[in-house]
Amino acid sequence: MEQTLILTGAQAAAEAARLSRVQVVAAYPITPQSKIPETLSGYVEQGALKAEFVRVESEHSAMGVCIAASIAGARAFTATASNGLAYMHEQLHWAAGSRLPIVMPVANRGVGAPWTILNDCQDTISQRDTGWMQFYCMNNQEVLDLVIVAFKAAEKLLIPCMVCFDGFLLSHTYMPVAVPGQKEVDVFLPPYVPFHTMDGDNPVNINPVVTSEPIPDPDGVLSPGYIGFRHRLQKSHEGALPVIRQAGREFGQVFGRSYEDPLFGYRAEDADFVFVAMGAIAGEACEAVDALRQEGVKAGVIALRIYRPFPALELYQALRHRRVVGVIEKAISYGYEGALASELKAAFYGKGGPMPLISNYIAGLGGKELPTADLVEAARQSITAAQNGVVPEGAQWIGC
Repeated sequence: MEQTLILTGAQAAAEAARLSRVQVVAAYPITPQSKIPETLSGYVEQGALKAEFVRVESEHSAMGVCIAASIAGARAFTATASNGLAYMHEQLHWAAGSRLPIVMPVANRGVGAPWTILNDCQDTISQRDTGWMQFYCMNNQEVLDLVIVAFKAAEKLLIPCMVCFDGFLLSHTYMPVAVPGQKEVDVFLPPYVPFHTMDGDNPVNINPVVTSEPIPDPDGVLSPGYIGFRHRLQKSHEGALPVIRQAGREFGQVFGRSYEDPLFGYRAEDADFVFVAMGAIAGEACEAVDALRQEGVKAGVIALRIYRPFPALELYQALRHRRVVGVIEKAISYGYEGALASELKAAFYGKGGPMPLISNYIAGLGGKELPTADLVEAARQSITAAQNGVVPEGAQWIGC
Protein backbone atom coordinates (compact mmCIF):
# COMPACT_ATOMS: atom_id res chain seq x y z
CA MET A 1 0.00 0.00 0.00
CA GLU A 2 1.30 3.43 -0.94
CA GLN A 3 2.29 5.80 1.86
CA THR A 4 3.59 9.35 1.86
CA LEU A 5 6.94 9.93 3.57
CA ILE A 6 9.12 13.01 3.93
CA LEU A 7 12.34 12.07 2.12
CA THR A 8 15.45 13.65 0.69
CA GLY A 9 16.30 12.91 -2.91
CA ALA A 10 19.06 10.57 -1.76
CA GLN A 11 16.67 8.67 0.47
CA ALA A 12 14.13 8.49 -2.35
CA ALA A 13 16.75 6.95 -4.65
CA ALA A 14 17.67 4.37 -2.01
CA GLU A 15 14.02 3.57 -1.36
CA ALA A 16 13.49 3.04 -5.09
CA ALA A 17 16.43 0.64 -5.20
CA ARG A 18 14.97 -1.32 -2.28
CA LEU A 19 11.56 -1.47 -3.93
CA SER A 20 13.24 -2.60 -7.17
CA ARG A 21 14.76 -5.52 -5.23
CA VAL A 22 18.30 -4.82 -6.43
CA GLN A 23 20.54 -7.81 -5.85
CA VAL A 24 23.99 -6.20 -5.86
CA VAL A 25 24.90 -2.74 -4.57
CA ALA A 26 28.44 -1.47 -5.14
CA ALA A 27 29.19 1.47 -2.89
CA TYR A 28 31.77 4.23 -2.70
CA PRO A 29 30.96 7.51 -0.95
CA ILE A 30 31.13 10.91 -2.60
CA THR A 31 29.18 14.02 -1.66
CA PRO A 32 26.28 14.56 -2.25
CA GLN A 33 25.18 10.98 -3.02
CA SER A 34 26.73 9.23 0.01
CA LYS A 35 23.38 8.89 1.78
CA ILE A 36 22.15 6.55 -0.95
CA PRO A 37 24.54 3.66 -0.15
CA GLU A 38 24.40 4.52 3.56
CA THR A 39 20.64 4.00 3.52
CA LEU A 40 20.91 0.82 1.45
CA SER A 41 23.57 -0.63 3.77
CA GLY A 42 21.11 -0.17 6.63
CA TYR A 43 18.40 -1.97 4.67
CA VAL A 44 20.77 -4.89 4.00
CA GLU A 45 21.90 -5.12 7.63
CA GLN A 46 18.28 -5.00 8.85
CA GLY A 47 17.19 -7.68 6.39
CA ALA A 48 14.86 -5.30 4.56
CA LEU A 49 16.83 -5.82 1.34
CA LYS A 50 18.27 -9.17 0.29
CA ALA A 51 21.31 -7.99 -1.63
CA GLU A 52 25.08 -8.23 -1.72
CA PHE A 53 26.46 -4.91 -0.48
CA VAL A 54 30.01 -4.57 -1.83
CA ARG A 55 32.29 -1.90 -0.34
CA VAL A 56 34.89 -0.89 -2.89
CA GLU A 57 37.90 1.42 -2.94
CA SER A 58 36.84 3.67 -5.82
CA GLU A 59 34.07 4.61 -8.23
CA HIS A 60 35.93 2.81 -11.02
CA SER A 61 35.74 -0.38 -8.97
CA ALA A 62 32.08 0.25 -8.08
CA MET A 63 31.12 0.20 -11.73
CA GLY A 64 33.38 -2.83 -12.28
CA VAL A 65 31.45 -4.73 -9.61
CA CYS A 66 28.14 -3.73 -11.22
CA ILE A 67 29.37 -4.87 -14.63
CA ALA A 68 30.42 -8.28 -13.29
CA ALA A 69 27.19 -8.67 -11.31
CA SER A 70 25.02 -7.74 -14.27
CA ILE A 71 26.88 -10.13 -16.57
CA ALA A 72 26.21 -12.85 -13.99
CA GLY A 73 22.49 -12.06 -14.15
CA ALA A 74 21.93 -9.84 -11.09
CA ARG A 75 19.98 -6.58 -10.92
CA ALA A 76 22.86 -4.19 -10.17
CA PHE A 77 22.88 -0.70 -8.69
CA THR A 78 25.32 2.01 -7.69
CA ALA A 79 25.32 5.79 -7.33
CA THR A 80 27.85 8.56 -7.72
CA ALA A 81 28.48 12.24 -8.47
CA SER A 82 30.94 14.69 -9.97
CA ASN A 83 34.58 13.55 -10.11
CA GLY A 84 33.46 10.08 -9.06
CA LEU A 85 31.42 9.83 -12.24
CA ALA A 86 34.40 11.09 -14.22
CA TYR A 87 36.54 8.38 -12.61
CA MET A 88 34.04 5.79 -13.90
CA HIS A 89 34.34 7.04 -17.48
CA GLU A 90 36.12 4.00 -18.92
CA GLN A 91 33.73 1.63 -17.17
CA LEU A 92 30.68 3.55 -18.39
CA HIS A 93 31.66 2.72 -21.97
CA TRP A 94 32.23 -0.90 -20.94
CA ALA A 95 28.79 -1.22 -19.32
CA ALA A 96 26.98 0.23 -22.32
CA GLY A 97 29.02 -1.75 -24.84
CA SER A 98 28.24 -4.91 -22.89
CA ARG A 99 24.51 -4.07 -23.04
CA LEU A 100 24.07 -4.30 -19.26
CA PRO A 101 20.88 -2.81 -17.70
CA ILE A 102 22.60 -1.17 -14.70
CA VAL A 103 20.76 1.76 -13.09
CA MET A 104 22.79 4.50 -11.42
CA PRO A 105 21.41 7.62 -9.74
CA VAL A 106 23.77 10.59 -10.07
CA ALA A 107 23.44 13.46 -7.61
CA ASN A 108 24.67 16.20 -9.92
CA ARG A 109 27.62 18.21 -8.62
CA GLY A 110 30.19 20.52 -10.20
CA VAL A 111 33.44 18.93 -11.36
CA GLY A 112 36.82 20.13 -10.04
CA ALA A 113 39.08 21.97 -10.37
CA PRO A 114 38.53 24.28 -8.57
CA TRP A 115 36.71 22.15 -6.02
CA THR A 116 33.04 22.57 -5.27
CA ILE A 117 30.63 20.26 -3.52
CA LEU A 118 27.66 22.20 -4.90
CA ASN A 119 25.40 21.59 -7.84
CA ASP A 120 25.54 21.81 -11.58
CA CYS A 121 25.10 19.25 -14.38
CA GLN A 122 28.56 19.32 -15.96
CA ASP A 123 29.26 15.84 -14.57
CA THR A 124 26.49 13.96 -16.39
CA ILE A 125 26.44 16.12 -19.51
CA SER A 126 30.13 15.33 -19.97
CA GLN A 127 29.19 11.62 -20.04
CA ARG A 128 26.34 11.92 -22.53
CA ASP A 129 28.24 10.01 -25.25
CA THR A 130 29.09 6.89 -23.24
CA GLY A 131 26.00 5.01 -24.46
CA TRP A 132 23.94 5.36 -21.26
CA MET A 133 20.37 6.60 -21.15
CA GLN A 134 19.95 9.72 -19.03
CA PHE A 135 16.80 10.72 -17.12
CA TYR A 136 16.56 14.07 -15.28
CA CYS A 137 14.36 14.69 -12.23
CA MET A 138 12.59 17.88 -11.18
CA ASN A 139 11.72 16.75 -7.65
CA ASN A 140 12.16 13.89 -5.19
CA GLN A 141 8.99 12.12 -6.31
CA GLU A 142 10.49 11.82 -9.77
CA VAL A 143 13.74 10.52 -8.27
CA LEU A 144 11.93 7.57 -6.71
CA ASP A 145 9.60 6.93 -9.62
CA LEU A 146 12.17 7.26 -12.41
CA VAL A 147 14.65 4.87 -10.78
CA ILE A 148 11.95 2.19 -10.91
CA VAL A 149 10.94 3.15 -14.47
CA ALA A 150 14.63 3.11 -15.44
CA PHE A 151 15.02 -0.52 -14.39
CA LYS A 152 11.93 -1.47 -16.41
CA ALA A 153 13.18 0.29 -19.55
CA ALA A 154 16.84 -0.68 -19.16
CA GLU A 155 16.04 -4.37 -18.82
CA LYS A 156 13.89 -4.33 -21.94
CA LEU A 157 16.41 -2.35 -24.00
CA LEU A 158 19.63 -3.77 -22.49
CA ILE A 159 20.97 -0.23 -22.08
CA PRO A 160 22.22 1.16 -18.74
CA CYS A 161 20.59 4.29 -17.33
CA MET A 162 21.62 7.27 -15.19
CA VAL A 163 18.87 8.89 -13.15
CA CYS A 164 20.16 12.41 -12.60
CA PHE A 165 19.02 14.82 -9.89
CA ASP A 166 20.46 18.05 -8.53
CA GLY A 167 22.88 17.70 -5.65
CA PHE A 168 21.73 19.39 -2.43
CA LEU A 169 18.79 21.09 -4.19
CA LEU A 170 17.17 17.64 -4.29
CA SER A 171 19.61 15.19 -2.71
CA HIS A 172 19.51 16.89 0.71
CA THR A 173 16.13 18.64 0.57
CA TYR A 174 13.14 16.98 2.26
CA MET A 175 9.91 16.70 0.28
CA PRO A 176 6.72 14.63 0.53
CA VAL A 177 7.18 11.49 -1.57
CA ALA A 178 4.49 8.90 -2.30
CA VAL A 179 6.21 5.54 -1.73
CA PRO A 180 4.54 2.61 -3.50
CA GLY A 181 3.85 -0.69 -1.83
CA GLN A 182 6.22 -3.57 -2.51
CA LYS A 183 3.54 -5.81 -4.00
CA GLU A 184 2.56 -3.15 -6.54
CA VAL A 185 6.20 -2.58 -7.52
CA ASP A 186 6.69 -6.33 -7.92
CA VAL A 187 3.79 -6.39 -10.37
CA PHE A 188 5.27 -3.49 -12.36
CA LEU A 189 8.89 -4.68 -12.15
CA PRO A 190 9.18 -8.47 -12.05
CA PRO A 191 12.53 -10.18 -11.39
CA TYR A 192 15.24 -9.53 -13.94
CA VAL A 193 15.67 -12.30 -16.50
CA PRO A 194 19.17 -11.97 -18.01
CA PHE A 195 19.62 -12.35 -21.74
CA HIS A 196 22.20 -15.10 -21.18
CA THR A 197 23.09 -17.41 -18.31
CA MET A 198 26.44 -18.29 -16.79
CA ASP A 199 27.21 -21.99 -17.11
CA GLY A 200 30.39 -23.36 -15.52
CA ASP A 201 30.21 -26.46 -17.70
CA ASN A 202 30.15 -24.33 -20.84
CA PRO A 203 32.49 -21.38 -20.24
CA VAL A 204 32.53 -18.51 -22.69
CA ASN A 205 34.76 -15.50 -23.23
CA ILE A 206 32.60 -12.41 -22.65
CA ASN A 207 33.55 -9.22 -24.51
CA PRO A 208 36.67 -10.54 -26.26
CA VAL A 209 38.70 -8.46 -28.66
CA VAL A 210 36.81 -8.24 -31.95
CA THR A 211 38.02 -7.43 -35.43
CA SER A 212 36.71 -4.83 -37.82
CA GLU A 213 34.96 -7.56 -39.82
CA PRO A 214 32.20 -10.00 -38.75
CA ILE A 215 33.47 -13.34 -37.43
CA PRO A 216 31.68 -16.53 -36.29
CA ASP A 217 30.87 -16.93 -32.60
CA PRO A 218 31.47 -20.27 -30.77
CA ASP A 219 28.25 -21.63 -32.27
CA GLY A 220 29.30 -20.68 -35.77
CA VAL A 221 26.85 -17.76 -36.00
CA LEU A 222 28.31 -14.76 -37.80
CA SER A 223 28.67 -11.89 -35.30
CA PRO A 224 29.33 -8.23 -36.02
CA GLY A 225 32.70 -6.56 -36.04
CA TYR A 226 33.36 -3.60 -33.75
CA ILE A 227 31.45 -1.08 -35.85
CA GLY A 228 28.53 -3.48 -36.00
CA PHE A 229 28.24 -3.57 -32.22
CA ARG A 230 28.32 0.24 -32.08
CA HIS A 231 25.62 0.36 -34.76
CA ARG A 232 23.42 -2.04 -32.77
CA LEU A 233 23.71 0.16 -29.66
CA GLN A 234 22.82 3.25 -31.67
CA LYS A 235 19.80 1.55 -33.24
CA SER A 236 18.64 0.47 -29.78
CA HIS A 237 18.87 4.09 -28.59
CA GLU A 238 16.96 5.25 -31.66
CA GLY A 239 14.18 2.82 -30.80
CA ALA A 240 14.28 3.42 -27.05
CA LEU A 241 11.74 6.22 -26.60
CA PRO A 242 8.68 4.05 -27.36
CA VAL A 243 9.93 1.51 -24.80
CA ILE A 244 10.52 4.24 -22.20
CA ARG A 245 7.09 5.70 -22.98
CA GLN A 246 5.49 2.29 -22.49
CA ALA A 247 7.27 1.80 -19.16
CA GLY A 248 6.14 5.26 -18.08
CA ARG A 249 2.58 4.56 -19.19
CA GLU A 250 2.46 1.26 -17.30
CA PHE A 251 3.84 2.99 -14.21
CA GLY A 252 1.00 5.50 -14.44
CA GLN A 253 -1.57 2.75 -14.77
CA VAL A 254 -0.33 1.11 -11.56
CA PHE A 255 0.59 4.15 -9.44
CA GLY A 256 -1.35 7.05 -10.95
CA ARG A 257 1.73 9.06 -11.97
CA SER A 258 2.40 8.68 -15.68
CA TYR A 259 5.82 9.21 -17.25
CA GLU A 260 4.71 8.41 -20.76
CA ASP A 261 5.70 11.87 -21.99
CA PRO A 262 9.48 12.51 -22.06
CA LEU A 263 8.65 16.21 -21.63
CA PHE A 264 6.98 18.09 -18.77
CA GLY A 265 5.00 21.22 -19.56
CA TYR A 266 4.01 24.10 -17.29
CA ARG A 267 1.63 26.80 -18.57
CA ALA A 268 2.97 26.04 -22.03
CA GLU A 269 -0.27 25.51 -23.95
CA ASP A 270 -0.60 29.10 -25.20
CA ALA A 271 2.95 30.30 -24.50
CA ASP A 272 4.79 32.49 -27.00
CA PHE A 273 7.95 32.41 -24.89
CA VAL A 274 9.15 29.07 -23.47
CA PHE A 275 11.96 28.18 -21.08
CA VAL A 276 13.55 24.81 -21.93
CA ALA A 277 15.50 23.13 -19.12
CA MET A 278 16.29 19.87 -17.31
CA GLY A 279 16.21 18.99 -13.63
CA ALA A 280 15.48 21.25 -10.67
CA ILE A 281 16.25 24.39 -12.67
CA ALA A 282 13.01 23.74 -14.56
CA GLY A 283 11.13 24.21 -11.28
CA GLU A 284 12.88 27.56 -10.81
CA ALA A 285 11.85 28.48 -14.35
CA CYS A 286 8.22 27.76 -13.42
CA GLU A 287 8.43 30.51 -10.77
CA ALA A 288 9.80 32.91 -13.38
CA VAL A 289 6.93 31.99 -15.70
CA ASP A 290 4.41 32.90 -13.01
CA ALA A 291 6.09 36.30 -12.65
CA LEU A 292 6.13 36.84 -16.42
CA ARG A 293 2.45 35.93 -16.67
CA GLN A 294 1.69 38.67 -14.14
CA GLU A 295 3.40 41.10 -16.53
CA GLY A 296 1.19 39.91 -19.36
CA VAL A 297 3.83 37.75 -21.06
CA LYS A 298 2.53 34.42 -22.34
CA ALA A 299 5.34 32.32 -20.91
CA GLY A 300 5.71 28.62 -20.19
CA VAL A 301 8.20 25.84 -19.43
CA ILE A 302 9.08 22.66 -21.30
CA ALA A 303 11.33 20.39 -19.23
CA LEU A 304 13.11 17.28 -20.47
CA ARG A 305 12.71 14.19 -18.33
CA ILE A 306 14.68 12.18 -20.90
CA TYR A 307 17.90 13.57 -22.38
CA ARG A 308 19.35 10.36 -23.81
CA PRO A 309 17.84 9.13 -26.04
CA PHE A 310 17.23 12.70 -27.18
CA PRO A 311 13.50 13.46 -27.74
CA ALA A 312 14.11 15.53 -30.87
CA LEU A 313 10.72 15.00 -32.51
CA GLU A 314 8.81 15.67 -29.30
CA LEU A 315 10.73 18.91 -28.74
CA TYR A 316 10.18 19.99 -32.33
CA GLN A 317 6.46 19.40 -32.07
CA ALA A 318 6.24 21.16 -28.70
CA LEU A 319 8.18 24.26 -29.80
CA ARG A 320 7.76 24.75 -33.54
CA HIS A 321 4.97 27.33 -33.21
CA ARG A 322 6.59 29.36 -30.40
CA ARG A 323 8.15 32.74 -31.09
CA VAL A 324 11.00 32.66 -28.57
CA VAL A 325 12.77 29.92 -26.58
CA GLY A 326 15.26 30.42 -23.76
CA VAL A 327 17.36 27.34 -22.98
CA ILE A 328 18.61 27.43 -19.39
CA GLU A 329 21.50 25.03 -18.67
CA LYS A 330 23.75 24.14 -15.75
CA ALA A 331 26.53 22.94 -18.04
CA ILE A 332 28.60 24.24 -20.93
CA SER A 333 30.19 22.53 -23.92
CA TYR A 334 33.42 24.52 -23.79
CA GLY A 335 34.23 26.45 -26.93
CA TYR A 336 30.63 26.68 -28.12
CA GLU A 337 27.43 26.73 -26.05
CA GLY A 338 25.25 24.53 -23.87
CA ALA A 339 24.80 21.01 -25.25
CA LEU A 340 21.02 21.11 -24.85
CA ALA A 341 20.77 24.34 -26.86
CA SER A 342 22.86 22.89 -29.68
CA GLU A 343 20.79 19.72 -29.83
CA LEU A 344 17.52 21.62 -29.68
CA LYS A 345 18.59 23.72 -32.66
CA ALA A 346 19.57 20.55 -34.51
CA ALA A 347 16.07 19.16 -33.89
CA PHE A 348 14.72 21.91 -36.18
CA TYR A 349 17.26 21.36 -38.94
CA GLY A 350 15.70 20.35 -42.24
CA LYS A 351 12.13 20.51 -40.95
CA GLY A 352 11.14 23.70 -42.76
CA GLY A 353 8.33 25.93 -41.57
CA PRO A 354 8.41 28.22 -38.54
CA MET A 355 11.21 28.07 -36.00
CA PRO A 356 11.53 29.98 -32.74
CA LEU A 357 14.44 32.26 -31.99
CA ILE A 358 16.54 30.26 -29.51
CA SER A 359 18.67 31.91 -26.85
CA ASN A 360 21.02 29.98 -24.57
CA TYR A 361 21.77 30.88 -20.94
CA ILE A 362 24.36 29.21 -18.70
CA ALA A 363 23.47 29.57 -15.03
CA GLY A 364 23.83 28.04 -11.59
CA LEU A 365 27.28 26.50 -12.06
CA GLY A 366 28.86 25.37 -8.80
CA GLY A 367 25.68 26.07 -6.87
CA LYS A 368 25.47 29.74 -7.86
CA GLU A 369 22.07 31.04 -6.79
CA LEU A 370 19.69 31.74 -9.65
CA PRO A 371 17.13 34.35 -8.53
CA THR A 372 13.75 34.41 -10.23
CA ALA A 373 14.44 38.03 -11.23
CA ASP A 374 17.47 36.92 -13.27
CA LEU A 375 15.39 34.38 -15.19
CA VAL A 376 12.70 36.99 -15.81
CA GLU A 377 15.36 39.36 -17.16
CA ALA A 378 16.76 36.63 -19.41
CA ALA A 379 13.29 36.10 -20.84
CA ARG A 380 12.89 39.82 -21.48
CA GLN A 381 16.25 39.93 -23.28
CA SER A 382 15.30 36.97 -25.46
CA ILE A 383 11.94 38.50 -26.37
CA THR A 384 13.54 41.86 -27.21
CA ALA A 385 16.15 40.17 -29.39
CA ALA A 386 13.40 38.34 -31.28
CA GLN A 387 11.46 41.56 -31.81
CA ASN A 388 14.61 43.17 -33.24
CA GLY A 389 15.32 40.17 -35.44
CA VAL A 390 18.60 39.49 -33.64
CA VAL A 391 19.91 35.95 -33.28
CA PRO A 392 22.07 35.75 -30.13
CA GLU A 393 25.52 34.27 -30.76
CA GLY A 394 26.76 31.62 -28.36
CA ALA A 395 25.80 31.24 -24.75
CA GLN A 396 24.99 34.09 -22.41
CA TRP A 397 26.00 33.72 -18.78
CA ILE A 398 23.91 34.58 -15.74
CA GLY A 399 25.50 35.39 -12.40
CA CYS A 400 29.20 35.22 -13.21
